[in-house]
Amino acid sequence: MGALFMPGDWYGALQKPAWNPPNWVFGPVWMLLYLMMAVAVWMVWQHGGWVKQRKPLTCFLIQLGLNAAWSPLFFGMRRPDLAFLDIVLLWLAIAVTILSFWKVHRAAAWLLTPYLAWVSFASALNFAIWQLN
Repeated sequence: MGALFMPGDWYGALQKPAWNPPNWVFGPVWMLLYLMMAVAVWMVWQHGGWVKQRKPLTCFLIQLGLNAAWSPLFFGMRRPDLAFLDIVLLWLAIAVTILSFWKVHRAAAWLLTPYLAWVSFASALNFAIWQLN
């Protein structure tokens, strides 16, 4: 979804905190995080697929949906306030996903911890941009 809703001129004109990373950082970080997410969900899937892992896999899909909603809210609708609500829910969903993955495959849960850390940072950044504008 991020490819459909690019930052563009609107985002460029927003006031941002001094600790805002340069735009080029986001692509590689997300690519690595999505790779780690894919490996983690595959590890859980290997322990019985939907039949045995319905709860952790459903948690994963919910957080993935919240993740996908952020770019349309922030960049598409230009609503940092709604995007912040979404990212808070996303953070909670990732935490629940990590806990549910932990019960199945601990390495899969650990693979999601950098994702939670990045979303923590992104939440603070989203909030700061919302407040500055």
